[in-house]
Amino acid sequence: MANMNSALMALADPTRRAVFECVGQSPRSVGEIAGGLPVSRPAVSQHLKVLKDAGLVRDRADGARRIYFVDPKGLEPLREWLDRFWGDALEAYAREIEKQNQEKGGRS
Repeated sequence: MANMNSALMALADPTRRAVFECVGQSPRSVGEIAGGLPVSRPAVSQHLKVLKDAGLVRDRADGARRIYFVDPKGLEPLREWLDRFWGDALEAYAREIEKQNQEKGGRS
């Protein structure tokens, strides 16, 4: 099961984020991912293992190769955290606008 901390830790590495974004565009094999990035297949496999352990990607067999794809359920904890952060920021912004409007109204 993914959690916000493991997702953030997994995505902290720029190369790992590039691997994740690549898989997010469409399901791909290790070879396809490595072909689009300046890293070796073994390095891509290591990055995918971290992403998989964090619950951000899953894989399925396709003959002798594995196809990796984003697991939407793995993104839920991160999305919930960001949504909460965004909601708090919007509420603070609305309070500040209301405060400024009240101050302007009192200066007539």
